[in-house]
Amino acid sequence: MLPFFLSAMRIDIITVLPEMLDGFVNTSILGRAQKKGLAEIHVHNLRDYTTDRHRRVDDYAFGGFAGMVMACQPIDACITALKAERDYDEIIFTTPDGERFDQPMANSLSLAQNLIILCGHYKGIDYRIREHLITKEVSLGDFVLTGGELAAAAMTDAIVRLVPGVLGDEQSAFNDSFQDNLLAAPVYTRPADYKGWKVPDVLLSGHEAKIKEWEINQSLERTRRLRPDLLGE
Repeated sequence: MLPFFLSAMRIDIITVLPEMLDGFVNTSILGRAQKKGLAEIHVHNLRDYTTDRHRRVDDYAFGGFAGMVMACQPIDACITALKAERDYDEIIFTTPDGERFDQPMANSLSLAQNLIILCGHYKGIDYRIREHLITKEVSLGDFVLTGGELAAAAMTDAIVRLVPGVLGDEQSAFNDSFQDNLLAAPVYTRPADYKGWKVPDVLLSGHEAKIKEWEINQSLERTRRLRPDLLGE
């Protein structure tokens, strides 16, 4: 149970394909976070907000460009309805040309109270929505997906797992890769010897200082070898 002065983080996801997200946001860590009352994740079908009698949410692009464009009216109607109920820290649009999503951004967004994530689709959304309603544009990387649902799911998972109390071990998230711009050290479990593949002796020593030193050295070595860009090299 949350203290009386705290309320659950809320994430509202707007999509034309809610079925892609319904199962994901209600299982594993995200499902447990909601059952604990630490997070609320609501998926909204954009088609429920269109005035088109055929429930269309897209139209042809002016200028003869190829591909369909998500129209202003249903997006505006959905965001306006949500904003009438509460204030939002960010209204995020998932788009290939947005700011790269990374661990520091996840850390920052995990401190928010209310977020909206609008899933891009088709050729994109009418640019006026981006100019007047969107506060943050985010990309998973330099590639194009059919829609923003996968990006919204990944972002939601990365953000909610950082909310205090969501993970069983409070320190677990702080040992993840990319915290402090380092990759995580290797991890092992029982048995200590499997087919002659042995766990490093230091991890079996019980010597906390030596184990911590090993962990730091391994993180630095793996980062230098696999992601030198994180170290500015």
